[in-house]
Amino acid sequence: MREKIVYNHDDLVILIKNRDQKAFAYLYDNYAKAIFGVIHSIIEDVEESEDILQKTFLKIWDNFDSYDTSKGRLYTWMLNISRNMSIDYKRSKHNKNKIQNTNQNVYTLNNLTTEEDSLDTIGLKKVVGKLKSEHLILIELAYYKGYTQEEISKELDIPIGTVKTRMRKALLILRGQLKEKTQVQ
Repeated sequence: MREKIVYNHDDLVILIKNRDQKAFAYLYDNYAKAIFGVIHSIIEDVEESEDILQKTFLKIWDNFDSYDTSKGRLYTWMLNISRNMSIDYKRSKHNKNKIQNTNQNVYTLNNLTTEEDSLDTIGLKKVVGKLKSEHLILIELAYYKGYTQEEISKELDIPIGTVKTRMRKALLILRGQLKEKTQVQ
């Protein structure tokens, strides 16, 4: 059995700056899983996350000379690259088109997670499902995916004022529908 090579942080940095492929393979083997976790938490699609992971490590390899040990640990630098690439992907035209195509189909909330399914016991799923698609996507992004209004504006390529107006209207509609629902029961 072959003995596994272990590098300390400083030696690893020096070797990779000198373009040592074995050291880079070690870096990948030891950090890819953690980096993938960060990417997947942002992208939420396994195949796309794997693609971003590969692109992240290519960027790390291509830009390793820009890593400065005095500014932080290597892992932190790599996490920042992966996070930025993931956010860039989410904001990319490819992803915008994917979202718009999804919205053109009759958008329903049938794919809610188990936690969200518990909301159906109070009928919220049905009430939210009655919203117009322009309001429904805002609720989906803001409340189910945690986007800020500014992020929604960028994601959907609509002005922030429009996002705020539509969001307020959607919430007023939901409030009214829920009020009616509780009065009927």
